[in-house]
Amino acid sequence: MTSCPPPLALPARSHTDAGTLRRVGVELEMSGLDIDRLAAICSRYLHLPSQTTSRYERILPGDPAGDWRVELDFTLLRDLGREQRAENDLGDELRNSMEELLKWATNDVVPLELVSPPLPMDRLGEIEGLIDLLRIAGAQGTSSSVISAFGMQFNPDLPDLRTDTITAYLKAFTCLYDWLAPRARLSLTRRLTAFAGPYPPPYVRQLIDPQYWPDQTQLIADYLLANPTRNRALDMLPLFKHLSADQVLATTTDPLIKARPAPHYRLPDSLIDQPGWGLGGAWNDWLQVEALAADRPRLDACCSAYEHHLEQGLGRLLDSWKAQVERQWLSGT
Repeated sequence: MTSCPPPLALPARSHTDAGTLRRVGVELEMSGLDIDRLAAICSRYLHLPSQTTSRYERILPGDPAGDWRVELDFTLLRDLGREQRAENDLGDELRNSMEELLKWATNDVVPLELVSPPLPMDRLGEIEGLIDLLRIAGAQGTSSSVISAFGMQFNPDLPDLRTDTITAYLKAFTCLYDWLAPRARLSLTRRLTAFAGPYPPPYVRQLIDPQYWPDQTQLIADYLLANPTRNRALDMLPLFKHLSADQVLATTTDPLIKARPAPHYRLPDSLIDQPGWGLGGAWNDWLQVEALAADRPRLDACCSAYEHHLEQGLGRLLDSWKAQVERQWLSGT
């Protein structure tokens, strides 16, 4: 690396049951740079080669954690970009024209995406320095255009894959959502397109029931019934597909659901063009989910308090749940 940024804080349970440091993947969307410029900056900073795999995809191999990827976040264009075309072929010329038209029409709404491998959590600080370089080079975030909907996502490995652990994370995230969402600073476009929507209210009530600790099959079935979509602020479909692919595929065959042993936290906006912005704020907010999920008595008490709050009807207007979270349910308060 060209510099050694300070490491970010680690969660309360920083290691897996096997004793290894937990990992987290990062996905960062942006515009303002072409794909070769973005890949070149990442290549120099990470000291990794950049390989062209298609017109809209670059791979940076050689990191012990795995390959980094730079790609256009549009499946159709990526598929078109993998096609080999012949010169002086009318059919290929038409496909080239269609591809160029599609690229032009989506230029302001389809971001480039930097995708890290699952990094040991103590390496997250490295990405802060890269964000600074990309900002200086002209990278733009979701606030650069009223029609942009660019996000930053984390894929954090859980400390273990026991059902009670997964349920605890779902409960903790649900209890803290009203506090997390304003801090994520979602753009109007991302809110309207529901790329990172909340769980439906009936499912929220089911989750925060202090008696709700189902087995794995029931947990996945309940989630799929309420959330048969990737567009959730905490998308559990990749993790559940890893654990029980048949259950997930019986509900959705969306090819974009990639099985992995981690949920997909997609709430924060990408504000890469704004000075001072980086992973740290969103990561520290996620650590509040980690802390609550790791403390079963506190989690049960928080769920009971949230359940009581929702039962108050109009009385909820006198004291928002966000305010209650800030007073009582954040780690260190």
